[in-house]
Amino acid sequence: MITVEQAEQIILDNKSDLGAEITLFDTSAGRVLAETIRADRDLPPYNRVMVDGIAIKYSAFERGIRIFKIKAVQAAGVEPVEVDGDEECIEIMTGAAIPESVDTVIRYEDITIGEGEAIINLATIEKGQGLHLKGADKTQGDVLAVPGQLITPAVLSLIASVGEAEVRVKKVPRIVVISTGDEVIEVHKRPTPFQIRRSNNYTAQAILKTLGYEASVLHLPDDPEVMRNQLSQCFQYYDAIILAGGVSAGKFDFLPQVLNELGVEQLFHKVAQRPGKPFWFGKHGNGVPVFAFPGNPVAVYMCLHRYFIPWLYATLGQQQPAPVYAMLNNDLEFKPELKYFLQVKLLVNEQAKLIAEPIVGNGSGDFANLADANAFMELPAEKSVFKKGEVYRVHLINPL
Repeated sequence: MITVEQAEQIILDNKSDLGAEITLFDTSAGRVLAETIRADRDLPPYNRVMVDGIAIKYSAFERGIRIFKIKAVQAAGVEPVEVDGDEECIEIMTGAAIPESVDTVIRYEDITIGEGEAIINLATIEKGQGLHLKGADKTQGDVLAVPGQLITPAVLSLIASVGEAEVRVKKVPRIVVISTGDEVIEVHKRPTPFQIRRSNNYTAQAILKTLGYEASVLHLPDDPEVMRNQLSQCFQYYDAIILAGGVSAGKFDFLPQVLNELGVEQLFHKVAQRPGKPFWFGKHGNGVPVFAFPGNPVAVYMCLHRYFIPWLYATLGQQQPAPVYAMLNNDLEFKPELKYFLQVKLLVNEQAKLIAEPIVGNGSGDFANLADANAFMELPAEKSVFKKGEVYRVHLINPL
């Protein structure tokens, strides 16, 4: 049995490299960038007007001129109109390029317009006010985004601004989530007193979907021959396989043997943690990793967040999120020498501290509490008594 940290390292050491592909920029949101985006010109590309109003020479205001003749009205996107003298101004709109003959903008709220003239109602102004100068944000050739960045709406905006109609992104792994067991039936069917409806694979699929990743679902009965045939096909099509159930020590837990027969190397089996102790991880000869979680719903939920999602980020070359820590809000004890992933409800108190309220359940089969929890708190194996106010790492599973 290995530690959580050892399991994590083995998994990250076995990240995949699926390469990159080209996609249209307007469909790239949520993907991971696989190229460097550079400014194709200065940003902004010209001295840009930031407010609606009039453009004047500051030196004219400095000499006491307050009434300016409006020579023209200039909209954004048109060629600048130059003034001929100090007593002239240009009525100008936000986003327009300021003419070279003027250098300061006064907003409409600070002027009075009438009879073709603009009167400034301010005692003081600043030279260059109301302008966003050329190259103030970035200069031509500057890096705007780098490989490994998630393409957020802001990054997509940058991609569009430099004219990248197509963008190179990391290929997304094809994922399948497979539930196992003869006691598990389809959701729409009526169970006998000794059966349960399928939920693990749909839950995992939904978790991945909230992160922007699609996954197929499949179910395997406790039949080694069916498992062998179905999994053999999965290894030919999918880039990552998640299994729920069939990896413990029961007489009907056939998966480890079937996986071995299919050429999957076992990299570890059993992790010193609760829930999820029987977790099995291996890699097929063609490079496809297998995450075989125990079938208890809470274990699947936790292991997916603690192990599979970090593998997914590493495979995509995406930076792992910074660890989050919270303060325990109750005393508690946990006897076995295992790392304990405690279901908690995270709250932010009046001092802006992240507080973890434990949610009491009935073990890893009690998944009803997951609807109330929004995180797992990772409690170290070397302790058995945990005090209110102590700080430990948390893994978010639902929004705060």
